[in-house]
Amino acid sequence: MSSTNKSAVVLLSGGLDSATVLAMAVRQGYQCYALSVDYGQRHHAELAAAQRVAQALGATEHRVVNIDLTGFGGSSLTDSRMAVPQQLAAGIPSTYVPARNTIMLSLALAWAEVLRAQHIFIGVNAVDYSGYPDCRPPFIEAFERMANLATKAAVEGHGMSIHAPLLHLTKAEIIQHGMSLGLDYALTVSCYQADEQGRACGVCDSCRLRKAGFDAADVPDQTRYQK
Repeated sequence: MSSTNKSAVVLLSGGLDSATVLAMAVRQGYQCYALSVDYGQRHHAELAAAQRVAQALGATEHRVVNIDLTGFGGSSLTDSRMAVPQQLAAGIPSTYVPARNTIMLSLALAWAEVLRAQHIFIGVNAVDYSGYPDCRPPFIEAFERMANLATKAAVEGHGMSIHAPLLHLTKAEIIQHGMSLGLDYALTVSCYQADEQGRACGVCDSCRLRKAGFDAADVPDQTRYQK
């Protein structure tokens, strides 16, 4: 849906993709409200990265919402008894967090309605990604339809738009976009098991995808790795 309203809620994990999306939204002239979610993820350092990115890119406001998904587990990111896989493999990996993007988009939708913002940005990608089902175009399309059925704002004529500008880009193309916007990727943390200083493990699937992206983009990888 189109709208002249230029306020937007941007989901910001602190990783490479979401930082790029925030940079893109800022460049497009949106008044950006960055939203991060502390859901009990083991890579807690990404939340500090999100704060750095939001400040560096001039977000109007940055909020962190707490919701404990460790109570359900079912993912190596929310259950300490499960190991984070260190090899890319076929199928949906254990790092998939059940309903995570549905929950995060719902939180973004709630804040957007309070703010009277008609735009939500999310950094999902369906090309160079881990195979998560909630990163696919049909999911984004379905959520936008739901958002325009479920909210008072939409019923009163102020429809919601879900923007996923990275959906069909390779990781290399995402990095090139970010570089063209002056984004400092050293601020970001993508690793699923980063240490308290935000240093990456270099072996999880997120680290491997990130490193392959920098290599393919022919851009120096400024990621800080654990020794």
